Amino acid sequence: MKKRLAYAVFVLALAVYVSVGAQVYRLSAAGEKDDAYQQLELFSRVLERVRKDYVDGGKLTYKDLVQGALKGMLGTLDPHSEFMEPVKFNELKEDTEGSFSGVGLQVGVRDGGLSVIAPMEDTPAFEAGILAGDRIEKIDGQTTEKFNMGDAVKRLRGEAGSKVTLTLSRPAWTEPKEFTLARADIRVFSVKDIDNRREFPVDANKLGYVRLTQFGEKTADELEDALVKMEANGIAGLVVDLRGNPGGLLDQAVAVSEKFLEKGKPVVSTEGRNRAADVARKSSAFGKKRTQLPLVVLVNGGSASAAEIVSGCLQDLKRAVIVGEQSFGKGSVQSILPLPDGSALRLTTAKYYTPSHKVIHEKGITPDILVPVTDEEEAAIQLRRLPGGMTNVDEVLKSYDADKRDKLRELVADNRDAQLERALDLLKGINLFGQRPPEKQEKAAKPLLR
Repeated sequence: MKKRLAYAVFVLALAVYVSVGAQVYRLSAAGEKDDAYQQLELFSRVLERVRKDYVDGGKLTYKDLVQGALKGMLGTLDPHSEFMEPVKFNELKEDTEGSFSGVGLQVGVRDGGLSVIAPMEDTPAFEAGILAGDRIEKIDGQTTEKFNMGDAVKRLRGEAGSKVTLTLSRPAWTEPKEFTLARADIRVFSVKDIDNRREFPVDANKLGYVRLTQFGEKTADELEDALVKMEANGIAGLVVDLRGNPGGLLDQAVAVSEKFLEKGKPVVSTEGRNRAADVARKSSAFGKKRTQLPLVVLVNGGSASAAEIVSGCLQDLKRAVIVGEQSFGKGSVQSILPLPDGSALRLTTAKYYTPSHKVIHEKGITPDILVPVTDEEEAAIQLRRLPGGMTNVDEVLKSYDADKRDKLRELVADNRDAQLERALDLLKGINLFGQRPPEKQEKAAKPLLR
């Protein structure tokens, strides 16, 4: 009898234990569930508590608080996603149209800090001698340590004629330096010739040169005009300079690439979380094709985004030789999602891949031929493009350390560009090779195939 009673108690205890354990597990699992309504309730409670108890809560509106929350939420995702107020959204549209008021800097967040991707030419920042890679420590005395790109752009943009002070650091400097710039209305042509103009001559060897400063709405059209001018003079090879090009519109990157590709050739693909939205862009049948024109593309650490799409495409398809230094590595897709009140989301939705499915983001494009240059040589190339010639160069040189000014002045006067020289030499060699009889071309090529 006692044994039966003990057994019954044991079974009952076991049942209770299992039941309680299951209940605890259920409640625990429910607590871990990603419940949108539960989190929205938490958000609304915090919103109301801030409105009620914050010391200056009377100055706040629900719009202020919600937009602040949206900025914080998007800002935690990655350096390129952001919530854009209507003013900011309008600024973005002005960027792609090629006109805005500001200092002319393309910036990005790298290694936890705000860095210059590239200064835009013919702008206050460019004329002041700011270089790709410079780190922006402060804007108007405020540290940029926790800035995202939206914060930076908001402070760099402003009414034409107003001033902004940037505190910059550069590896070659012993301490940061301040630059006070006057904002200006900026209208930039994105395609220029070797003399920083839009005449597009060819040299004695019938070699042409175009420099794409960014990918705006009219870049492909501007490039077409340049190619037509050079073709009228019998162009036999082309250097496409994408150094310092911070990128821009995907459609323009595709349109530029397809000028040199046969119909149907892959240009770039995008892959994201929503696989149904993945896209593979190919060369269209529209427009004149230059499928046999020898090409060399120049890239460096300031070449990013759309510039990397073009160079990666032409490299993968063996349509061009890439010369220079490793590119920036910004290969993510930001989709612009307009909202009813005139604001918008800039949301990273995918990554770019080259035709051979190499990822660009955080990797960049590795040149076929690496031609490194020093910081001083890169600065000299930029200084030679300043309007006003040596007068402006001497003025800009005042911002450099005294012991570096003479060297930079010498490099500017020397007028050398090792990367461009290598590109032109390659095109000369390609053209000489192409002029040989077919049997000699075959003999010359055999050792390269072993």
